[in-house]
Amino acid sequence: STFEGIPPPYDKMKRRVAPAALRVVRLKPGRKYTKMGDLANNVGWKHKELVDQLEDKRRAKAETFYAKKKAAAALRAKAEEAAAGDLAKVNEVLAASGY
Repeated sequence: STFEGIPPPYDKMKRRVAPAALRVVRLKPGRKYTKMGDLANNVGWKHKELVDQLEDKRRAKAETFYAKKKAAAALRAKAEEAAAGDLAKVNEVLAASGY
């Protein structure tokens, strides 16, 4: 069947990049290329504005998510630094065990 957007099990998964499929790797320098949305819009597809609007919304959500993720990572690093003295003995035991 045909999906609009990302199918359900994959919409919650982390996105990945396939380096072998990147345009910069696959196309020769100087070759012309296009995006599927532009091509579809040129032949009569009527949903380009909607997709652009949804994409802007997705970018905004991704930006806030990344800001929260950076803040949480900084907080965690600060907590680990503060607890480093208390956990020195535990870290020694873990290092001796190979962790």
